[in-house]
Amino acid sequence: MGQLEDINVFIRVVEAGGITRAAEQMGAAKSAISRRLLDLETRLGVRLINRTTRKSSLTEAGQAYYERAIKIRDDVIELNTLTSDSNIALSGSINLAAPLSFGLYHLSKAIDIFIKQNHELSINVNFSDRRIDLIEEGVDLAFRIGNLQDSNLMARKISPIKLNLCASPEYLKQFGTPKKPDDLKNHRLLHYNVSGKSQWKLTDKKGKLYIVNVSAGIIANNGDFLKDMAIAGHGIVASPTFISWKALATGDLVTVLSDFNLPSTNAYAVYPHTRYLSQRTRVFIDFLSEYFGDNPYWDQSIGR
Repeated sequence: MGQLEDINVFIRVVEAGGITRAAEQMGAAKSAISRRLLDLETRLGVRLINRTTRKSSLTEAGQAYYERAIKIRDDVIELNTLTSDSNIALSGSINLAAPLSFGLYHLSKAIDIFIKQNHELSINVNFSDRRIDLIEEGVDLAFRIGNLQDSNLMARKISPIKLNLCASPEYLKQFGTPKKPDDLKNHRLLHYNVSGKSQWKLTDKKGKLYIVNVSAGIIANNGDFLKDMAIAGHGIVASPTFISWKALATGDLVTVLSDFNLPSTNAYAVYPHTRYLSQRTRVFIDFLSEYFGDNPYWDQSIGR
């Protein structure tokens, strides 16, 4: 194993947060990774990482070496990419993290098409609404919905995400249809609670803001479950249209307070800014952006 390979091992140890996690990601023995790191430090004559039983941390020299090592690695990858025939089929693997509902409803079809177009490529998918640490868990790309807070990530907008207040016709027949946001306090509400917030913010056509404090009869961390509860007549839900689109199109759910808007957001493809974005990942992001676009098919279906 040459020095460039040693550099790659060092980078992986740093980004994984330790030798054990790096060994798991690389499919190698912990002792082998530890030996490569020690050989690199011996060659350089300086300690790069302080190692304890619980965690690893970069030394001052290690931090400087890490920053230069990333640039060297990415320059080599870029050189190989530019030199390669652009017509060569994509190969290798993409480690992807995606939210559960969106992944099962929409990413599965997109991935199916992409893999059929690129037979030599494999995609490893982790479906979870939990926001994982991409670098620590060795993820190349994550699909995220909502406001982005991690400054260590690069992001590209893939598609807009809209939310609607909706309920079943049977529920509205029994309990009445709200005419203004204040009416919601007299209704049964279904609430998606991951962030811990318990408010709905609505604006009218003039931009006036209305804040509704949600005292929900049913609270869950899964939008599909809440949609099903709304269809069953248990209340009004603030649902992303990518979840409720079919029920809205068939009439199982109907929009309420349509003159008021919930805040919209976006779906993003995010990746670590410290990691070179491979050609296969770049092409996949381009594909997702084109596949979903600024007017995704689920919103078109509701419009029809």
